[in-house]
Amino acid sequence: MDRQLAALAAEHGVATWYEDSRHERVAVSAETVVSVLGLLDVDATTPDRIAEALASARASATERRLPSTVVLRSGGGRPLPAPGVVTTEEGQRIEVGAALPGDLPLGWHRLACGEQDITLVVVPRRLPAAAPTWGWMLQLYALHSADSWGMGDLDDLASLTRWAGDRDRAGLILLNPLHAVGPTHPVPASPYSPTSRRFANPLYLSVTETAAFRAADADLAGRVVALRPPVGTVSDLIDYDAVWSAKLAALELLFPLAGPIDLDADPEVTSFATYCALAERYGSDWRTWPPELRAPGSDSVSAASDELADRIAFFVWLQRLCAEQLATVASAAHETGMPVGVVHDLAVGVDPGGADGWMLADVLATGARVGAPPDAFNQLGQDWGLAAWRPDRLAETGYAAYRDLLRRVLSHAGGLRVDHVAGLFRLWWIPPGAGATDGTYVHYDADAMLGILALEAERAGAVVIGEDLGTVQPAVSRALRSRNMLGSTVAWFARDWDRPGSPFVPPDQWPRNALASISTHDLPTAYGFLTGVHVQTRAELGLLTESVAAELARADDDRRQLVKMLRANGFLLDTSERPGRRSPSDHDIVMAMHAALAASPARLIAASFYDVLAEPRQPNMPGTTDQYPNWRMPLPASFEEIRVDARIRQVARLLAAGRPRPDARRSGPADRGKIAGSGD
Repeated sequence: MDRQLAALAAEHGVATWYEDSRHERVAVSAETVVSVLGLLDVDATTPDRIAEALASARASATERRLPSTVVLRSGGGRPLPAPGVVTTEEGQRIEVGAALPGDLPLGWHRLACGEQDITLVVVPRRLPAAAPTWGWMLQLYALHSADSWGMGDLDDLASLTRWAGDRDRAGLILLNPLHAVGPTHPVPASPYSPTSRRFANPLYLSVTETAAFRAADADLAGRVVALRPPVGTVSDLIDYDAVWSAKLAALELLFPLAGPIDLDADPEVTSFATYCALAERYGSDWRTWPPELRAPGSDSVSAASDELADRIAFFVWLQRLCAEQLATVASAAHETGMPVGVVHDLAVGVDPGGADGWMLADVLATGARVGAPPDAFNQLGQDWGLAAWRPDRLAETGYAAYRDLLRRVLSHAGGLRVDHVAGLFRLWWIPPGAGATDGTYVHYDADAMLGILALEAERAGAVVIGEDLGTVQPAVSRALRSRNMLGSTVAWFARDWDRPGSPFVPPDQWPRNALASISTHDLPTAYGFLTGVHVQTRAELGLLTESVAAELARADDDRRQLVKMLRANGFLLDTSERPGRRSPSDHDIVMAMHAALAASPARLIAASFYDVLAEPRQPNMPGTTDQYPNWRMPLPASFEEIRVDARIRQVARLLAAGRPRPDARRSGPADRGKIAGSGD
């Protein structure tokens, strides 16, 4: 690659090469680099323009002297080019000399230094250590009870939280993202492709747990209940369109009982509601709206808002209901004494045509799509179709949009899982017209992104879990540890996947500073892994780059290596010397894996209902859209059945014994014991 182009790319944080999952260097094409620079408004289409842009970038950095936003870790200082004045968020003025002192209060301040007046954020050095505990991983849409309207809702979540916290002293419930999706049909199934990460998804509302329903007379209540979708079977896929149609109609009937709606109480909620009202009329993708409506602050939008005032008030009310029911869930966790509580999930990005794309266009990279390069599980790479932050615009605006996002997500959370936490360091940008393999990484100010996350999490009293799986640089995990943020450990990744036949790492060697689980929503379930379903499914979908026979042979070897590790470490009894020996059953192995999970040093451990209930299909198959029923499969048992399922009870006792709460009833030795298998 041309040296000047490479230098220009470095000035803007655009990678010209990267290390793949096999730790091999991969060069990025010049065409990709030029395209990605263009997404940052840097013209690199000719040698002259490259030279001009490079000179401009270097001159700007010299003139600026301080970055647009300074993020200072508490206890550390920073040299200044001249004496200045810090104005804290409480209004206190602090004069500073040649350096920022390390004892400035935490918070969002202003720094006047020379000709610059910039945002100064003082962040915690590290978060308090998370209390060791255990819990359940849950895709909320998949939960279903006798009272559900076609999918799991926030009342189901509150009931499950009380049950898990009271009965087995679980300490956390880890959710899928509950971010808002567009209000029109078809309703997107993926919780990781939201219209907004700042607001909640009304699909999860429990209609009958609203004040308006409780205030309804018998006739109105009967009409509302009659709208409930028919109860299906566990083999049925979730019909999000039917659920939204039913809930929308029911909530519209109840809206006259909502009481006064203050459209000025939270301007951002009102702006989101305005998007929803416009989306109903013009479609969910704001980029296809009439040009005069594509800027939220335009006179045309104001005029349309006056016309749609009642509908905007309706969508504001829906967000109020979401906040009320999320608060009830958080209270349920608190009342049962959960040391962590409900852990919400933060998606990597948003639908570029959605509400956040419309409201936050000034800080998003228009045209870029976020994804991932090829790795062992996703051999063709991934294109998630999501919009990404522009790192330069975030800094120029004092990271206000990022701060506000975190505050809203953390408002009812005991913890936050950051999906693809490496995205706070760098994201794989795919330029327009390119495939998933033809992108490159764009770098972010990780100290700023992590520091602001730490500040907002500490203020919310929340733990932070980073999903640092896959092709992740070691610096990511080190940075999480240095701030007392937890990483992620998954049993399937506890080995060298790029070396066939490599042994599984015993759980006593797993990291302590992590949330450990057997699998994730993007990986095979325990039964899918043990039976080879994950290979057959990927083969049918055309997602393999090697032969089916080779992949099945590898899966068989993986199973043997797993059984070997479980036996060697005492989690699976070796009965191979008994007459008539047989291989351990899948159930034996799954229970042994949970015993291993409980024996790990990880601060937090979590089990998935999919694994315990013997579901062979994984919730999501990366690299697919409609080819696979992503995010639409209900759990194979209702909540009522889960409450009495012997397998659920067995796993809960294993994990509770490994992570007892101070006031928990301690299980006997048998609960910690080995899971009997039956030989080779």
